[in-house]
Amino acid sequence: MENIQHKHVEVRGLKLHVAEIGSGPKAVVFLHGFPEIWYTWRHQLVSVASKGYRAIAIDFRGYGLSEQPAEPENETFIELVHDVVALLDSLAIDKAFLVGKDFGALPAYLVAALHPERVSGVITLGIPFMLPGPSAVQNHLLPEGFYISRWQEPVGRAEADFGRFDVKTVIRNIYILFSRSEIPIAAADQEIMDLFDPATPLPPWFSEEDLSVYASLYEKSGFRYPLRVPYRTLAVDCGLTDPKVSAPSLLIVGEKDYVLKFPGIEDYIRTGAVKHFVPDLEITYMAEGNHFVPEQFPEQVNQLIISFLDEHAI
Repeated sequence: MENIQHKHVEVRGLKLHVAEIGSGPKAVVFLHGFPEIWYTWRHQLVSVASKGYRAIAIDFRGYGLSEQPAEPENETFIELVHDVVALLDSLAIDKAFLVGKDFGALPAYLVAALHPERVSGVITLGIPFMLPGPSAVQNHLLPEGFYISRWQEPVGRAEADFGRFDVKTVIRNIYILFSRSEIPIAAADQEIMDLFDPATPLPPWFSEEDLSVYASLYEKSGFRYPLRVPYRTLAVDCGLTDPKVSAPSLLIVGEKDYVLKFPGIEDYIRTGAVKHFVPDLEITYMAEGNHFVPEQFPEQVNQLIISFLDEHAI
């Protein structure tokens, strides 16, 4: 960890925070989800760099140590896609592997679909190819208290829910709630943060020190942008029809990841329907894996990532 270098890189008028280690000729760019941040990839950065790759993790715009855009309410997923391409330009990287976790999978796949010449391969964890738009997540098939529905509501409700607690408590609550195999769904008289039991300890693979790092980063950025992107823009059509990802791809799925219980998602993956969009896709299941497999089982995830990189680093 101490060998990871940190800097800010000018990307499309914003300074994005970049964590980097390794100097190999092949670059691997890690894209976080929520409530994650560059630090989510701490195990993978070191491991990938030790195998001869240039490993890079960013804080997306509006997250952590990266700058906030001037008008977050106008942002959509496509801004993240443009940022990734511009970041490669700024770092003089012609072509890279993209690794996306949670919502970070969406820009990873979209960069590969829109700019295939820039992508050597795509690895995603937990989330298959998904196109932002009205049908991205079938909210209407889940109860009103479904966490995405709650966080998509107009500005105010989620902010008030989170605002009852300090940032560290919000991150703690989400990590514990979202480590379970059940979808977080609140009752009519509850908010999502009310689902948390204060007596529940942190997962064994997530330390108080880890929590403090996350909290320090989200204290810097707050939750304004994360509630906009991904949640309040997930249903915004990104203007693409039937995109294809031609790059070799790997999807790592924890079988205890609550996302598998989203309407249609497990069938979409297990039947291979996802390969309509990502034809050259390998799918690997981790029997005990939950939504946070890079941190839960870092050694196994590192092995899967490095094997994929070595196979396709030509």
